[in-house]
Amino acid sequence: MKVLNVLRASVALGSIGMLVACGTAYSGNSASSVPAPTAATVVQLQQIRNATVKIDFAGTTFLVDPMLSAKGAFPGFPNTYRSELRNPLVDLPFTADQVLESVEAVVVTHTHTDHWDEAAQKRIPKNMPIFVQNDLDAKTIRGQGFKDVRVLQDTTTFNGVKLSKTGGQHGTDLWFADPARSEGMGPVMGVVFSAPKAKTVYVAGDTVWRPEVDQALKTHKPDVIVLNTGSALMSGFEEHPIIMGKQDALQAAKAAPKAAIVAVHMDSVNHMSLSRKELRAFVQEQKIQDRVAIPADGETMKF
Repeated sequence: MKVLNVLRASVALGSIGMLVACGTAYSGNSASSVPAPTAATVVQLQQIRNATVKIDFAGTTFLVDPMLSAKGAFPGFPNTYRSELRNPLVDLPFTADQVLESVEAVVVTHTHTDHWDEAAQKRIPKNMPIFVQNDLDAKTIRGQGFKDVRVLQDTTTFNGVKLSKTGGQHGTDLWFADPARSEGMGPVMGVVFSAPKAKTVYVAGDTVWRPEVDQALKTHKPDVIVLNTGSALMSGFEEHPIIMGKQDALQAAKAAPKAAIVAVHMDSVNHMSLSRKELRAFVQEQKIQDRVAIPADGETMKF
C-alpha cells in the first residue's frame, strides 16, 4: 500500500492543502474499524516557510526554527550562492500572529538567521519555553530577553511529549576540515518528537547525511521524517552543499521504507539551490512521489 494517500481540503487561514498520511507506516484499516483519532494521537505538521514548521503533537503545539521576517528584510548571506538577493525571498503565507497562534513551545535547532531571526526574537513572548541545543545558544537567547530557555538533553519531556536531541553536521567533512569554517558554521541538532500512541516525528535539521542521521533512524524508527532539502551552497564549495538535497530525500525513502518524508527549507532564502519544482520532478522520476511530501508554504499535513 502506498505510504501517502493525499487528500486535499480547505482549512483555516485560507485554502491550505491538507495531506493525510496513511498506509504501510500507518493504519491501513478503514475508519469504521479503528477508534477515531484524538488530539493525543494525531500529528499535524504545517509548513510555514523555509525551515519553519509548526507541529501539533500529542496535544501540544511546537514551532520549530522560526524565521518571521517580511520579504526582503535582510541581506543575502555573504559568501553564499546568490548572495545578491535579499532574504527572505518570499513573504510569510499569513501573519506572524497567526503563525504564533496556539504555540506552546519553540525549538531552535541553531541560531543562524534563517532559523532564528530578529523578527522572531521580537514577536515571540519572552516567557515562551525555548528549547536549544547547547549552553552557548541558551546564553545567546537568554541575552535576547527570553526567560525560559532550556537545553535539550538526550531526552527531555514537555507536556508529556518526549523530545530527543539528535546529531548532525552543517556541511561536509571537507568544509569542516578548516577550523575557521567549522567555527563559523557551528554545531546543529535535530529533534525527535515522541509520545504514547502518536506517530514519531524526526526533524533532522540543517545537516548533511551523516552517521548521526542513520543512528537517529535506527534508534527512533520515526513514522515521519522532516528533511531540510534545499541543498544550500557556499561560494567556492558548489559541489558540497551544507544541507541535504534531492539524493538525500531518495536515501531517506530507502533507509526508512515505512516512513513518510516531508521536504522543507526550499525557495525562501538566497543560498538554496534546489527548488520545490526540481524536487517534485526528481521524486516523480524516482517513483517515490507517494513517499515524499513537498508542502507549499502554509500547507498542513496530518498523520
